[in-house]
Amino acid sequence: MPAADLTRIEAEERAATVSAPVYGIALDLTGDAETFRSETTARFRGVPGASTFIEACTAEVHEITLNGRRLDPAAVSDGTRIRLDDLADENELRVVSTNTYTNTGEGLHRFVDPVDDATYLYTEFAVAEANRVFAVFDQPDLKASFTFAITAPAAWTVLSNAPTPEPAPAAAPAASAAPSATAHAGGVATWSFEPGPVISSYIVAIVAGPYAAWHGSARSIDGRDIPLGVLTRASLARYAEPEVMFGLVQAGLAFYETAFGVPYPYGKYDQIFVPEYNWGAMENVGAVTFNESYLFRSRVSDARREQRAIVVLHELSHMWFGNSVTMRWWNDLWLNESFATWASTLATAAVTEFTGVWATFASDEKTHAAEQDQLPSTHPIVAEIANLGDVEVNFDAITYDKGASVLKQLVAWVGLDAFQRGVGAYLTAHAGGNATLRDLLDELEAASGRDLTRWSALWLETAGVNTLRAEIETDASGTITAARILQSAAPAHPTLRPHRLALGCYDLGDDGLERTHRVELDIDGAVTEVPGLVGRVRPDLLLVNDDDLSYAKVRLDPESLEAAIRHLPALGDPVARAVVLGSAWDTLRDAEMPTIDFVRLVIGSIGHETQSAARGLALSRLELAIGRYLAEEHRERVAAEAGDAVWALAELAEAGSDTQLQFVKGFTRLAATAAHADVLGSLLDGSIRLAGLEVDLDLRWELVIARASLGAASDEEIADALALDDTAKGRLLAETALAARPDQAVKDAAWRRVATDEALSNDLARAIADGWQRTTQPELLAPTAPEYFASLQSVWRSRGFTMASLIVKRLFPGSFVSPELAEMARTWLAENPSPAPLHRLVSERLDELDRAIAAQARDASELSDAAQ
Repeated sequence: MPAADLTRIEAEERAATVSAPVYGIALDLTGDAETFRSETTARFRGVPGASTFIEACTAEVHEITLNGRRLDPAAVSDGTRIRLDDLADENELRVVSTNTYTNTGEGLHRFVDPVDDATYLYTEFAVAEANRVFAVFDQPDLKASFTFAITAPAAWTVLSNAPTPEPAPAAAPAASAAPSATAHAGGVATWSFEPGPVISSYIVAIVAGPYAAWHGSARSIDGRDIPLGVLTRASLARYAEPEVMFGLVQAGLAFYETAFGVPYPYGKYDQIFVPEYNWGAMENVGAVTFNESYLFRSRVSDARREQRAIVVLHELSHMWFGNSVTMRWWNDLWLNESFATWASTLATAAVTEFTGVWATFASDEKTHAAEQDQLPSTHPIVAEIANLGDVEVNFDAITYDKGASVLKQLVAWVGLDAFQRGVGAYLTAHAGGNATLRDLLDELEAASGRDLTRWSALWLETAGVNTLRAEIETDASGTITAARILQSAAPAHPTLRPHRLALGCYDLGDDGLERTHRVELDIDGAVTEVPGLVGRVRPDLLLVNDDDLSYAKVRLDPESLEAAIRHLPALGDPVARAVVLGSAWDTLRDAEMPTIDFVRLVIGSIGHETQSAARGLALSRLELAIGRYLAEEHRERVAAEAGDAVWALAELAEAGSDTQLQFVKGFTRLAATAAHADVLGSLLDGSIRLAGLEVDLDLRWELVIARASLGAASDEEIADALALDDTAKGRLLAETALAARPDQAVKDAAWRRVATDEALSNDLARAIADGWQRTTQPELLAPTAPEYFASLQSVWRSRGFTMASLIVKRLFPGSFVSPELAEMARTWLAENPSPAPLHRLVSERLDELDRAIAAQARDASELSDAAQ
């Protein structure tokens, strides 16, 4: 049953009625595979005589007692909320219930490892899912201490936010217990935790199962040794790399403590890799959960290792910003996530080997932010959050990436030292409590001396991305006589903003395109003069937003664009290359550049790219450009040529290098012809070998899935790959391969399985949908489009957010770029204005489809012009 949709008004009213909650929670995890027993004792202050409610998403409620009065569960509970009337000044509530495990990554998720039949449990409580496990006032500003007593098989490891106690033999269950405990080999034990820190319910964690564990420590600036843990499923223990995980936390903790002048606020720090996880990671206090994709079973690119480092440091930063000081309501969610994204990038550059991470930020995070910011569903960074449904869909690139980009702009605006002092003052003033954006701005103003009220109004409270371009006038000798920056905005979001901006002058010399001059200035309004360029010879490349200080779309003037296309490999600075490629990608998506030109730009430069993350991102954009944006008239030819080119780059790459690995993996995604399928098969059977390249578990699956999508992989080939990797991951990848086959009956069956089979776990549904989407024949995805639109409302009503949004997003046939599909989407949107989150997700699918249609038309017009 989906949890009730708490509104902001309800939360504010409840916070005015209830205060200082404290919870004692007993969970019995020894019952059957479907349910568990939950007992909650909540003590809290209340307004005498007032009424409120507490969330409790249950299968069955057995007992409700409020201040000694037994209440009739049927009268006060609807299965998601319990009504509490006639409160006293001091209140005690007891709720006993049977609750349900999930297989969707929400609440208390239960997973059985097919390798050894071991059971693993973990919780995921964001946004407001703690009530699936115990009764709780499930909103961020009603912080509380949670004390757990957890009964489980004695051989298990059990973790929560407080340090783990020694388990004691469990007492026999009460006669009325439901469900009753069952026999377990090795017996049953109870872990009685000390009261945990005062935190919001969404960052409470419970982890239980026969996890493999490693232990370390980190020294805090206040002299404490902080216990560290790393945990994985037993079958994945060989991939744990605890020394890497401990090293990142030790370095990151020292960095954050120094940067903000605040010691680590909690008593321990565990990092747990958990199965079937929906997100990359979650910042539960002292018990961070990670997606198992960050356990590397095979060799991965440097870009992937960089991403893991950023994620580890992102979650660590939340212990201060988000956990110790927490938003009052979800409209400030962006502040938690944007700060962590910015701070983790800063820390990664400072304390890891990935010193070029700001180039990744420029090309990846900022581009994703700009893409999201141009959707019809774009919203201000400080979003209007009326209810929990709004929160779920706002875990987007505005909340994470645009917010972080704007914080980077704010750091340039006030200065890094002042920014860090202001953040430290904010963390100190509000430690252990809740705060708002205004509280942070007050501290930053005090530290920097800058008034940020207008800055906040323009950057945080309005939507849309500005476009910046340079306008240059020169005399006959090529000397600049006038220079200005033009700023524009989309009509739907016309706000022009102040920017801290750098302009870089690059000239072609013996060592490539080198920066010969730089101007940094504040710009504001539609036109800003740049006197610092007047009197200088016009450079070969004038790069707007050099060093990536501001958040904006950038358009290069024609001469600079031509220089960039011709000489991008000669541009030595990776951040500058990222800005140029980001500009080209924006231009393509706006149908201002023929797709074929973007393809040639990437193919001509990617072999010279030195940054792993930039290489990986360019390959993924190349795949999307070929699959969605190329005109039909030459897609087959260009796709074949691009695949050939990337395979040639793989053959030419240094043996055993990261470059070689990325090009081979890129080739598996770009392979489009029977000849490409043969090359993949030869790699698979060893008849083609690249020196230094091992066809390991994960690469083997990428080859098999690619061949399956081209119709070249037999059932036996897929079965053989599974026999070599009969694990949870291997089974998922086999499902992807089976669904990738270019057969109409296979595609339709895979679509309906995801859309209708409610027994599928989150990961299995994703794996099948990934295979369904994987095709070089997008017309195979079209037949289910009418069924897709017909089912959306019932899916949204009957499924939880995770599975409903997965179906909406992943079963839309977006690679079938056709006006007919766009018209179907427009008709559905016109007829279905609500619920708002569902309408938003479909409108985003339509927007990307419209962009693809426009890009194909622009590409086709270039072909037409060339033919004349």
